[in-house]
Amino acid sequence: MTILTTNWSTVWLMTGLGIGTVFVILIVLFFVLSIFSTVTRKTRDKVLTGVEAVKNVVEKEEIAENTRNAAIATAVYLYMQGRHDEESGIITIHHSDHPLWHAELNKHL
Repeated sequence: MTILTTNWSTVWLMTGLGIGTVFVILIVLFFVLSIFSTVTRKTRDKVLTGVEAVKNVVEKEEIAENTRNAAIATAVYLYMQGRHDEESGIITIHHSDHPLWHAELNKHL
C-alpha cells in the first residue's frame, strides 16, 4: 500500500534534481579541465621555446668549438707542410684611451 501513498511528483522531482546536479557538475568540471589544458599548453609552448633557445646556444657553442678545432688543425697541417706564412717577428702595439673590451663592458660611460 505504500506505493499508493507515494507522491510520485516529488519522487520524479528529486530524481531529476539529482541527475541534473550530476550533469551540471560534470559540465563545470569539463570547462575547468579545458581551461587548465589551455593554460598548461601555453606554458609548455613557452618552456619548449626556452629549451629550443638553449639548444640553439649549445649548438652555436659546438659549432664555434668545431670551427676553432678546424682552424688549429689547418694551421698545424700548413705548418707541417711548410706552407705557412713567414712572420717578421715584430710585435706592434697601439695604445688607445679606451680599448674595445673596456668600451664593450662600459657602454653606459
